[in-house]
Amino acid sequence: MSSVESHQEQLSQSDPSPSPNSCSSFELIDMDAGSLYEPVSPHWFYCKIIDSKETWIPFNSEDSQQLEEAYGSGKDCNGRIVPTDGGRYDVHLGERMRFAVYWDEPASEVRRCTWFYKGDKDNKYVPYSESFSQVLEETYMLAVTLDEWKKKLESPNREIIILHNPKLMVHYQPVAGSDEWGSAPAEQGRPRTVKRGVENISVDIHGGEPLQIDHLVFVVHGIGPACDLRFRSIVQCVNDFRSVSLNLLQTHFKKAHENQQIGRVEFLPVNWHSPLHSTGVDVDLQRITLPSINRLRHFTNNTILDVFFYNSPTYCQTIVDTVASEMNRIYKLFLQRNPDFKGGVSIAGHSLGSLILFDILTNQKDSLGDVDNKKDSPNIFMDQGDTPTLEEDLKKLQLSEFFSIFEKEKVDKEALALCTDKDLQEMGIPLGPRRKILNYVRTRRNSVGINRPTLQSASGVNMSNTPEESEHYSGTSETGNDECLDVGIGQVSVKYPRLIYKPEIFFAFGSPIGMFLTVRGLKRIDPNYKFPTCKGFFNIYHPFDPVAYRIEPMVVPGVEFEPMLIPHHKGRKRMHLELREGLTRMSMDLKNNLLGSLRMAWKSFTRAPYPALQASETAEETEAEPESSSEKPSDVNTDESPVAVKEDVPPIHVGMLNGGQRIDYVLQEKPIESFNEYLFALQSHLCYWESEDTVLLVLKEIYQTQGIFLDQPLQ
Repeated sequence: MSSVESHQEQLSQSDPSPSPNSCSSFELIDMDAGSLYEPVSPHWFYCKIIDSKETWIPFNSEDSQQLEEAYGSGKDCNGRIVPTDGGRYDVHLGERMRFAVYWDEPASEVRRCTWFYKGDKDNKYVPYSESFSQVLEETYMLAVTLDEWKKKLESPNREIIILHNPKLMVHYQPVAGSDEWGSAPAEQGRPRTVKRGVENISVDIHGGEPLQIDHLVFVVHGIGPACDLRFRSIVQCVNDFRSVSLNLLQTHFKKAHENQQIGRVEFLPVNWHSPLHSTGVDVDLQRITLPSINRLRHFTNNTILDVFFYNSPTYCQTIVDTVASEMNRIYKLFLQRNPDFKGGVSIAGHSLGSLILFDILTNQKDSLGDVDNKKDSPNIFMDQGDTPTLEEDLKKLQLSEFFSIFEKEKVDKEALALCTDKDLQEMGIPLGPRRKILNYVRTRRNSVGINRPTLQSASGVNMSNTPEESEHYSGTSETGNDECLDVGIGQVSVKYPRLIYKPEIFFAFGSPIGMFLTVRGLKRIDPNYKFPTCKGFFNIYHPFDPVAYRIEPMVVPGVEFEPMLIPHHKGRKRMHLELREGLTRMSMDLKNNLLGSLRMAWKSFTRAPYPALQASETAEETEAEPESSSEKPSDVNTDESPVAVKEDVPPIHVGMLNGGQRIDYVLQEKPIESFNEYLFALQSHLCYWESEDTVLLVLKEIYQTQGIFLDQPLQ
């Protein structure tokens, strides 16, 4: 910095004593100095490591303004915290660092930027440090004021910056041996471009997010640490989902947005993969993993094995505990940071994450009044007022005379559930009563909705005949003070934590829930079944998604019907789908007309020559024609006139799992995807994060609960 200081001293020495020849011009410059020189407008940036390379990203305009106001307030910046990015990040102004609030993420450097440079091979401009930017600005101010250019500066890295004129400023990098040979800056290769002010560089600066938060949505990821084909984390993918939602709120809820009826929906990610793989299981797996095809085996251990972990009693417990505790923790923290929040909460899961949420929701209790803040407190076994006592159970079995024995041994219902035949024999209970008691305990353990009258209507989740297959998702276990999913057909028994709120809607993206329920032995879901604490359920999937399965055929197994088609966010159907339906309808019309002409021609050849018979046959034709015309197309193809079918078929009722509404919703594939289903199969499973159609359906259903609808309903 010595050259910079000496240069400034030269400028300061020449400042008060201009030459006589330039006196008049200097007076003109001095009078118009305010108009010639304008202070630079700073903008705040933060640094992210992307592909092992530092990338400087600008804060949105509102956040940058808040940071600048806090910086220029005159107060000490140390300890000053400014929330940014909708409250998801905090900037510690004194440390110039940016920290994530709701999830773990490496801290990012923050910088107040005024001067930038970019090389030929660089994609984006890089800001200079704040101290050197100040030196550049002071030199620029003197050059403008004195109208003296060709100013030369040396950076702390011994790099040369030359200010030729306001529009031409260059940055030369040092070359090895330049000090020894004294090479000029022009001899040091292609220079970098230097720009002053963020308005002179090509960078997208977005507007801020609305302060009002109408709804909170937790998003749970599926298998593996990456959530899309670009191997991005759940945080990055949810950022895309949130950005798409902000754009759609401005375009499709324009009236409500202009009337300030709505703000925004906040989407927060929930990560369970990192806590699962931090248990030491990766080290154990590495010891038994073969050394061949190392990358593929690493991918398998890190991704596909998550499915098997969820079917393991030990790691399934870890996963559900992590998901539930994270959602509870983030919810409490969110309320602390947003005390005025009055909106509802929904949850969304992708792939295996949707199955995790389905199991957690199924094992919730309807009442939240006795929920404590401790992690294990939600696992309360039963509500005392709703459950018959041991004395009442024995009275029902006509075994009241043995109650005194149990009372003497201090055996309650929970202890009785742990007793074996030998234990009852040692207490002096005869063989017959022992068998009755053990059979009663076993029956209640395997029954549906035990001690939960609100779930008694769900007794038909599985309509299998054998007792072993009659286990249901809402079943509980009486083994201890734990509320368990206890099915005797392979599904692990897990202690399911309780959520401290009641979700309004559950969105499943690319979900294998239907497949897992079927593999567990559940053949059908009772139409009256619904989640204890959640009213809505939407199963959203891409038609080519290899992991997705339907839910509605398990509720209404005897009826074949198509899923609900999600409208395109621009309205109507995609053009190639309309063209396909139009061509199909046209071909069927031609086929029907051709068959009708041939039928009439055949009848004209085989018609009897007698006038009486001819007249009677004509009358019969007029009576039989409507019947034949209505039957023939159905014999050929039942889908040839979809409009007519929609008008004749009454609305399909698929039970109460989604409050009586449809459950399965299918996206429309893109034109390029329709050329080869197999080629886009993997991509279709990871397409939901940037799908406007998916996000719009989520927003539509969320805001419908608040009485706010789209500007124009999509067809």
